[in-house]
Formats: sequence, C-alpha cells, structure tokens
Amino acid sequence: MKKLLLLPLLMITCLSFAQDAKEIIGKPVKIGNLLVAENDMTYVKYWEDGVDACHDLGKGWRLPTNNELRILYLNRKKIKGFLGINYWSGSKKSKYGYWYLDFNDGKLKTISESLEFSDDIPHVRAVKSL
Repeated sequence: MKKLLLLPLLMITCLSFAQDAKEIIGKPVKIGNLLVAENDMTYVKYWEDGVDACHDLGKGWRLPTNNELRILYLNRKKIKGFLGINYWSGSKKSKYGYWYLDFNDGKLKTISESLEFSDDIPHVRAVKSL
C-alpha cells in the first residue's frame, strides 16, 4: 500500500519541478550566442546552490561566466526582469571568494565563503550557450 502512495507523490513532485523550470526559463532572450532565461531564480543563498539550480533546469543551463555577466549587464534593458542587484557568476572562485556582478555599478566583486549577504543575497540568471 505504501508503494502505491509513493508513486503519485513522486509524479506530483516531478511535475511541480518541471513547471518551475519552465517558468524560470520562460521565453529566453538571445544575446549573441547566448540564451538568457527570462526570469531570475531569487534568493539562492550559496554559490553551490546556484550551480545546482541551473543544472536542474536542464541540459546546458548554467551560471554565466564573468564575461557573460557583463554582457547581461550591458543588455539588461533588452533582457528585462532583473530583480536583484547582485548576480552570481559561474566563473571559478578567486582566492578572495566567489564572483558576483553588482548591477548597481556593473563591477565584478567577490564574497568570502564564510560571509553572507544580509538583505541582497545574489540572484541567479541562468544562461545556455547556443
């Protein structure tokens, strides 16, 4: 009997996540050879969670590199829908911490692994190479 109940719960969970991924990707915007998800994933507290969340969207979705984040910043009016001020970068960690881009001033910055943002946890905008 327990096995019979588990299957419907598993199906509901899978369908719920698929809907969330579809909502995040939405109608992606094409910038050069890059697809940019229509919507942010908000309040992804840790960098590793951002990497995992992008991967979970499907094949090829990932955090943008530092250079790609600059492209997103320069094209923010075309892309639209940016909810946050800071966005995680998928570029490898520097010796000072993890990279993010501040959309207030367009500058790349780092944050230590041991520190957390208080009110403005970096957001995630997933990208996919074409």
